[in-house]
Amino acid sequence: MNRFEELDKIADKNGGVLLTSVVVAAGISKPTLADYVKKREYERVGRGVYCSQECWRDELYLLQLRCPKTVYSHDTALFLLDMTDREPLKYSVTAKTGYNPSHLSADGVKVFTVKKELFDLGITEVSTPFGHKVTIYNPERTLCDIIRSRSEMEIQSVQDALKRYTHRKVKNLHRLMEYAKQFHIDKRLNQYLEVLL
Repeated sequence: MNRFEELDKIADKNGGVLLTSVVVAAGISKPTLADYVKKREYERVGRGVYCSQECWRDELYLLQLRCPKTVYSHDTALFLLDMTDREPLKYSVTAKTGYNPSHLSADGVKVFTVKKELFDLGITEVSTPFGHKVTIYNPERTLCDIIRSRSEMEIQSVQDALKRYTHRKVKNLHRLMEYAKQFHIDKRLNQYLEVLL
């Protein structure tokens, strides 16, 4: 099997997406990848991320490949967790304090930052509507995030998300309260929950 056939195989396995890191790990050189991308007319969608012409463009997945140090949060997490009917107009991600979000902001992505010690709290994985795995925050963390950022959220979205959460069969109110304490929003959360429960 020649190098182009190997690249065809890698691309097929990943739905028409090639990552430089994966290709190099497979023992294929960057110049060979560059030649392949040019001859097969792949599109560069981010640093080290290329898509074939036939690739189904899963923007959520591609954005996470481009920015693996971010986690989907706020209204984007609400959408992926089925806690809202509204598809977000702009994707929202959270990064550690100190992360340079200028390239994301230029692409229309809302970037929230949080202290390093709180960044990993509640991270989980879900599938996008196209079936790709992406990293987001769990429902309890997402609720804390939207309450913390309520001035940037529509009040209706916050109330709807809390209502949907309280009606879920699977919920963890203890975890929600623990997270709320860590983010210093437990009193605010209690005010919302008193109305709903």
